[in-house]
Amino acid sequence: MIPRYSRPEMVAIWSPETKFRIWYEIEAHACEAMANIGVIPRENADAVWKVKDVEFDTARIDEIEAVTHHDVIAFLTHLAEHVGADEARFVHQGMTSSDVLDTCFNVQLVRAADLLIADVDALLAALKRRAIEHKDTVRIGRSHGIHAEPTTMGLTFARFYAEMDRNKRRLITARDEIATGAISGAVGTFANIDPAVEEYVCEQLGLSPEPISTQVIPRDRHAAFFAALAIVGASIENISTEVRHMQRTEVLEAEEFFAPGQKGSSAMPHKRNPVLTENLTGLARLVRMAVVPALENVTMWHERDISHSSVERNIGPDTTITLDFALARLTSVVDKLVIYPDNMLANMNKFRGLVMSQRVLLALTQAGVSREDSYKLVQRNAMKVWEQGKDFKTELLADADVLAALSAEEIEEKFDLGYHTKHVDTIFKRVFG
Repeated sequence: MIPRYSRPEMVAIWSPETKFRIWYEIEAHACEAMANIGVIPRENADAVWKVKDVEFDTARIDEIEAVTHHDVIAFLTHLAEHVGADEARFVHQGMTSSDVLDTCFNVQLVRAADLLIADVDALLAALKRRAIEHKDTVRIGRSHGIHAEPTTMGLTFARFYAEMDRNKRRLITARDEIATGAISGAVGTFANIDPAVEEYVCEQLGLSPEPISTQVIPRDRHAAFFAALAIVGASIENISTEVRHMQRTEVLEAEEFFAPGQKGSSAMPHKRNPVLTENLTGLARLVRMAVVPALENVTMWHERDISHSSVERNIGPDTTITLDFALARLTSVVDKLVIYPDNMLANMNKFRGLVMSQRVLLALTQAGVSREDSYKLVQRNAMKVWEQGKDFKTELLADADVLAALSAEEIEEKFDLGYHTKHVDTIFKRVFG
């Protein structure tokens, strides 16, 4: 992923230096486990650990790989250069490359998941703060992009909070599912390595032993992991789209913070564009892009092929780095989002009481008018507002058929804004506890 959309801590997880360090730890722990059960001499295992402070030379490993065309062998050769050929002769004993590659990949994904969960926690805190701040800030709810009935800006933030809270649980589940390791040998039968070695290595790395591996860890786990990330990306776009709508000139109920010195357009100095949430919409597409190849990776020939390898070398770092950046950016957008309550109220009143139509409809039915006739009575007055710019309440008060069922006082009462916000506290209690 390009530096523009990257943050250092997540990038570091996917660096060659980190990868080789994890490979080393897998091999060193395996040697220690084999020494513990008397398979190899203790001094050989100790010799591997003596180089634990060495910084592996990635350029040297690349140089060896240019000859071997095998990355794990290149690393093992370089490791032996530090440990000593004789002392390192038991390294990788009974293991296959995927024992190292797959276990390492899952360690990286677990670390990435930990950062993403922390990112979501930060976003949840921002959403909760803004929800409480604007719990009673009334705005118009919309369906199909059309005015529906009153809601509050606090409820808008609260529903995004609830969505992201579900995403946090999905990430925790995905982390748990991906946190397995395999040190089981060429086709997963432990023919040349004791299962106790796998158990020890996994324990040291914070993983669980894969119950049954072939030469690889099953890729349905990875498909579920990237699907969970994709859903988080979809939620990011969901929030971003709402912000983009609110920032439209003819709406202007909220807008991204516009910093001093910031420019919106190279041609039009007046512009203040929702560039951050537009950017987030694009980044969410990149995150979701990983799902199909991750699903297709589930299928391999027999005990293993490498059709999944090139995919994962890309989607592992790219997807987690992108999502980490996107979550941090969205948190900043929510934290700094400028809210315009007066514009919200003005937008709600733009069609002069029309959004109270359901209350009048229900009152008519409760007064004994059939639902079909009630709908016709309300709609014929509502259309005058749409088409002629009339005032809805005024039209109702002038309609003899409506007045035959409802008094003027009863009609007036149906335009009480507080009616629509009376259960906000109940909803907040459900969402925030």
